[in-house]
Amino acid sequence: MKHSITTLNTKKTLATSLRGFMEKKPLSKITVSEIIQECGVNRKTFYYHFADIYELLKWMLDQEAISVVKQFDLLVDYKEAIMFVIKYVQQNKHILNCAYDSMGRDELKRFFYTDFIGITRSMIDSTETKMNLNVNENFKQFLAHSYTEMLAGMLIDEFKEKESHDIQNAIKFMSFFLKYSLESVLENFSDNLL
Repeated sequence: MKHSITTLNTKKTLATSLRGFMEKKPLSKITVSEIIQECGVNRKTFYYHFADIYELLKWMLDQEAISVVKQFDLLVDYKEAIMFVIKYVQQNKHILNCAYDSMGRDELKRFFYTDFIGITRSMIDSTETKMNLNVNENFKQFLAHSYTEMLAGMLIDEFKEKESHDIQNAIKFMSFFLKYSLESVLENFSDNLL
């Protein structure tokens, strides 16, 4: 137990350092040496926890946002989940833009894809169960991929915009789209197979 707490604290310290450096300069210019020097740990400790700075960034984003979203019941609390994500994106525009500038749009979308695909797949499976449907696995994979691409792209657009959008409208539009389009698509696809 003590080791896992120490490990978590070390990771958090490294992430805090990375966040601080991302406020000052591009991600591509940040070095492991700078991070470990600021944290007072050695290089071996950094590489014990992370393969590189990009893996540290992914862990940081996962801890701050993705793991929180995964705790929502996405069938019941989807509006709250969307609100949390949009607020997170708006509050962390500089960090996300720093990552975008270093990685590019396609790489950043791939970066988010792994986590978002699990979230969208969970929504699809839960909706299928709620509606008492039996949808083809290939179609569910197609849907999960499509929704993930859309959500990742929309979030990137959100922090790339110079001005923040009206949060309430963004939440309302995304919530409406996700809830009703997913139910309709699953129901119609299932009906067409009968």
